[in-house]
Amino acid sequence: MSERGPAIRTRGLTKRFGGTLAVDRLDLDVGWGEVFGFIGPNGAGKTTTIRMLTGLLQPTGGTAVVAGFDVAAQAIEVKRRVAYLADNPFLYPKLTGREFLGFVADLYAIPRADADESTGRLLALLDLDERVDDRTESYSRGMRQKLGLAAALLHEPQVLLLDEPLTALDPRSARVVKDLLAGLARRGRAVFLSTHVLEVAERLCARVAIIDRGRAVAVGTLDELRERSRAQGDSLEDIFLELTGGPEVEDLTAVLGD
Repeated sequence: MSERGPAIRTRGLTKRFGGTLAVDRLDLDVGWGEVFGFIGPNGAGKTTTIRMLTGLLQPTGGTAVVAGFDVAAQAIEVKRRVAYLADNPFLYPKLTGREFLGFVADLYAIPRADADESTGRLLALLDLDERVDDRTESYSRGMRQKLGLAAALLHEPQVLLLDEPLTALDPRSARVVKDLLAGLARRGRAVFLSTHVLEVAERLCARVAIIDRGRAVAVGTLDELRERSRAQGDSLEDIFLELTGGPEVEDLTAVLGD
């Protein structure tokens, strides 16, 4: 595991799509052994940021270093060390779950014996072993999410970039995934977690960044965010709404209180 600074560092990271500024001069540091929450309204720039951190999108400006490697100049080295789980992961529909995991293992040149051992362990943990020989086109969205996570973890990544990983999971599966992510962090991995479920971020993440209109409006622990806001003693949801909701939230609250 790299010792060359934080697991993730961005400085002035910017992305434009034509005239739209999706991510605006983003500065972040994520440490090893940390579950870091990345939260914001729809369209705030969360997924765009994650795709830049994986090398799937080229930034318009600024820099991103992941696992000690520059994403723009050393994209292959970054991809060897990270896992990316999209909010709706792509699976080859005509492959079975086992075939898909075998395909991913081959991409990372994982020895067959090691791949089989990891596959068996992950399938049992995520409760997929009974359906692993069915084609993925027959999977529910929750099963697809779990298979995508299993594929992401096969090569034992140093940094996990997860975009809404709990989407469509039942309560038991969601608990298993949360415990798994916390365990990976305790083993020194870095987990970068985008989620709309603020309760998950509050309970699981050591620190969070709140992004709004492409800019980080607050970064820190929950206590640090409370100190910056008027929501003393309140939840992450209250802080989030104060920092991103604007006057319309106050107007709605006033109407509901009448």
